[in-house]
Amino acid sequence: MSYELDRLRGARVLVAGAGISGRATIVPLTDLGAHVTVTDRNPEALAHCAELGADTADLDALVAEPEALRDFALVVTSPGFPPTAPLLSRAAGAAVPIWGDIELSWHIDQAEIYGPARRWLVVTGTNGKTTTTMMLDAILEAAAVPGVACGNIGLPVLDALRRADPRADVLAVELSSFQLHWAPSVRPAAGVVLNIAEDHLDWHGGMENYIDAKLGALTGAVGVLGLDDPIAGTLRDRSRAVFTVGFTLGYPDAGQLGISGDVLVDRAFADSAVLAAVSDVTPPGPAGLADALAAAALARAIDVPASAVHDGLRRHQVGPHRAAPVGVVGDVEYIDDSKATNPHAARTSLLARDRVVWIAGGLLKGARIEELVAEVAPRLAGVVLLGQDAAQIAEALARHAPQVPVVLLDTRDDETMTSVQGISGLGAAVRHVQIPGADGPTAMRVAVREAADLASAGQTVLLAPAAASLDMFADYAQRGRSFAAAVEELRGGGTQR
Repeated sequence: MSYELDRLRGARVLVAGAGISGRATIVPLTDLGAHVTVTDRNPEALAHCAELGADTADLDALVAEPEALRDFALVVTSPGFPPTAPLLSRAAGAAVPIWGDIELSWHIDQAEIYGPARRWLVVTGTNGKTTTTMMLDAILEAAAVPGVACGNIGLPVLDALRRADPRADVLAVELSSFQLHWAPSVRPAAGVVLNIAEDHLDWHGGMENYIDAKLGALTGAVGVLGLDDPIAGTLRDRSRAVFTVGFTLGYPDAGQLGISGDVLVDRAFADSAVLAAVSDVTPPGPAGLADALAAAALARAIDVPASAVHDGLRRHQVGPHRAAPVGVVGDVEYIDDSKATNPHAARTSLLARDRVVWIAGGLLKGARIEELVAEVAPRLAGVVLLGQDAAQIAEALARHAPQVPVVLLDTRDDETMTSVQGISGLGAAVRHVQIPGADGPTAMRVAVREAADLASAGQTVLLAPAAASLDMFADYAQRGRSFAAAVEELRGGGTQR
């Protein structure tokens, strides 16, 4: 056992956060001989942790008594806690080490607590992480490589490590910027930075810190960069990987993967190997092709044959809430891209369609919407906005698309609504609809009805919020399900096919 883990035997460890990632740390820490205390503000979540054998502590009580933190040898934080969180700030002030659950996972794997160490293939980027990870998982399965998709995709890495039957020798690990920030020791067999755009700037405190976190994927044997991305494509000099390659939607130079005619080709790990047909990639379009090239690069980095890349990409199917069609009503197509939780992700869906009624809004998290609105304005047949930062999007539309009809939904009270109506710059094309007290699903039903009224035959109603969902929904999945349910309600009054 490593020194870092050996010193936990008999020591007290504090786990910050009683959610999925926090709960996953309890059994491994107990296996290491640590005495585990979990802290959270959610009594129900803490009760689940107690059932797993952990002590529990109220988060606010711990923050109020920072001296109590000195009793712990380590704090293991869930990714949602930023460095500025009072608990972590006080732990750092007390010289208590802070690891994320991914950092703990890495140390446990390298110490071979649950068998021989695995090969980690790390996927990060602002957008496309889950699609790329699932493509990679499909490729590994086609190659008969014992692997599993884990991390930010849903299955905690610690649970993947503990799983003995079937055992995974390769981990396809989706990691967010939060997870990478708290995992400085990770050195993957290969890691990719797909793209970088403004996101989570409130958590990181600025764009440079966000980029630094993403660079944590480029610290192992092979680093992979999305060369067409304005930021990711410039990171080669900052990569700490032993060997760095890139992928592009154009014809690849030596050391790159890319597209030649109607096929994906590898010129990084072979002189020139054909990987798959463009038509084999789902979802179709530039974003899907970029994700496929990234997944192929990671697989090729551990010597997966080109034939398995071909077979895996053909088998892959797009996940829910990722530009997924949910129905056609009255010759209008309805698309659920609820996973588009920032402007960069929404851009891909908007540019893939000629005429769109756009449903958007939520929490922008400090991201700028101006450039996206200016770029997609010619494609907009109408816009329906909801959520906390809807007015910011409405202001951008008034500046860059004043002719586009906009419906601004508001679930707040009369006083707040009056202030929204008075925002400088909202044009006459903006129509306010007040639905005070409505919850997320109710607001989405109204949004879909308003969008249906704006749409004409042959157009698309697209849910691509460009913002996070937590102001109105439990998560992006609930937002997407609410959209699909609202579309289903339309079917009674429209022509479907």
